[in-house]
Amino acid sequence: MKTIKIFDPALCCPTGVCGPNVDPELTRVASAIFILEKKGFPISRFNLANDPAAFVEHKEVNQVLHEKGPEALPLVMVDGKVEKVSSYPSNEEFASWLGVEVKDLTTEKPRKTLL
Repeated sequence: MKTIKIFDPALCCPTGVCGPNVDPELTRVASAIFILEKKGFPISRFNLANDPAAFVEHKEVNQVLHEKGPEALPLVMVDGKVEKVSSYPSNEEFASWLGVEVKDLTTEKPRKTLL
């Protein structure tokens, strides 16, 4: 089973999905990760503000940060290899890396019943 590690820029909380102005991209990523974790896929996230040691311990991440600076974040590693720099993976990328269907990475929105 493939392992995904996401190195986030400094966020206010572990997922960045908090506060009055939530970035829809962070919401999408948090939702996809939640679904994948429920399916048993090992996904780790490291927030620069809360986990700076992880950025130093992973030599590949440290090297990219030295070369490109903080603009390289978010950075995604799959099985120890840097796969994506400067943006979060799309649902299609998550699906491709983990061998799941893209449709499985979206939650169905509740529908209101009209009386």
